[in-house]
Amino acid sequence: MSNLPSDKPVITKAVIPVGGLGTRFLPATRTIPKPLLPVLNVPVIEYAVREAAAAGITDIAIVMSPGMESVADYFGNQTILERELKARGRDELLEAQLEIASLANIMTVYQHEPKGPGHAILQARDFCEGEPFVTLFPDDVIINDPSATEQLMQVYREHGGSVIAVSPTANEIIHTKGVVGVCTRGSDVHEVDSLVEKPTLEDAPSNLGIVARYILDNEVFEYLSKKHTGANGEIQITDAIASLLGNSPIHAREISGFHADTGNPGGMLQAAIHVAKQDPAMAEIVRTAIAD
Repeated sequence: MSNLPSDKPVITKAVIPVGGLGTRFLPATRTIPKPLLPVLNVPVIEYAVREAAAAGITDIAIVMSPGMESVADYFGNQTILERELKARGRDELLEAQLEIASLANIMTVYQHEPKGPGHAILQARDFCEGEPFVTLFPDDVIINDPSATEQLMQVYREHGGSVIAVSPTANEIIHTKGVVGVCTRGSDVHEVDSLVEKPTLEDAPSNLGIVARYILDNEVFEYLSKKHTGANGEIQITDAIASLLGNSPIHAREISGFHADTGNPGGMLQAAIHVAKQDPAMAEIVRTAIAD
């Protein structure tokens, strides 16, 4: 679904941070950037870019560490491959490759120091040009129709401001999440009155953990530019959103759909099995493998 008209500014920009060494996937990530690791045959980063494009995003900044240029190159035309596919009459496969190169306008922004997720987003301030924008952390693969980003867009078109994806979180991992507190709770959309990054269970304002998708008011850059450090000594986007409380609407949307954290091998396996089960032939392979 596209970014439908409303009285709110239309959002056309997305920021996708992809930094990190990918140590949990060594040795594969010695030479392959983690965002290019595939769920079956589709890289994780393609899931994020497709999700953004389907929600009406036309311009994407991928925030990366130096040496990760192949992540952005993936979305460019592959001249030799395309020429060979055309010569061999592989028209359907060729069209699929050309489509990848036309999903969105992709640019790269560098994060030269690993100072946290908020710091990564800060690097895209000029790209966002004072506009509200979407942020997606691609390790979290979320599969649904409507997509996670479109679900946030639906809330944004009604309320404006910032919108955060959340889901109920188990007590034992609440200390690893950003957590929202809510003053008005709806069926799946809640008005936020507090945000805490990596709280103890006792200090958590609710069990609603943040899930790697945001629509952000451009004013978050005012806080991020001051480079305040928060949990783990890093610049946290959760703290920047909290700085907007009382000045701009903030809503949380409980996200529907399959969700896997592909930032670890277990989550990648979970995502691969889920995707495989959507195809009858692959589903049979999964059933046979599990039976063995």
